[in-house]
Amino acid sequence: MLTIRLVRGGKKNNAQFKVMLQERTIAPGGRHVEILGSYNPHLKKATLQTDRIKYWIEKGAHVSDTAYNLLVKNSVITGEKRKVKLPEKKVEVAEAIETPATEVKTEEAKETKEEAVVAEVAPEKVEKVEEVAKAE
Repeated sequence: MLTIRLVRGGKKNNAQFKVMLQERTIAPGGRHVEILGSYNPHLKKATLQTDRIKYWIEKGAHVSDTAYNLLVKNSVITGEKRKVKLPEKKVEVAEAIETPATEVKTEEAKETKEEAVVAEVAPEKVEKVEEVAKAE
C-alpha cells in the first residue's frame, strides 16, 4: 500500500521536509516511488506538485495525518484537518516510581549523620577528653 508522507531532512535545528510517495512498510527516508514536493516549516513555504498528488490519491494512495493537514492548508485537497496523534511520554512514570526510594535513602542518611553528631557532642565523652588532657 502506497502512502504520501513527510520525510525529515536538513541540518540540526533547521528541519526541512520532503513530501514523498513510499510503500507503507518502508521506513521514512528509505526507498521511495516519487518525490511530490517539499516543505520548509521555518519559512512556512510548501512547494507541491498538485497534479501528481491528486493522481496518486485517485489511484488509492493513503495520506499520513500530517501530510494531509499540509495538503488541506495549501488547498491541494479539500476537507477538514485531521487530529495528529502523538505518543505519550513514559518518562514521567519512571520518575514517579524512583522518587519514594530516594526519599527513604536520604532519611536514613540523615539519621546516621544525626547519630554521629550526638556521639561527638555527648557530655560523657567530653569529660573523658578533659581528663585525658589534664593527665598529659
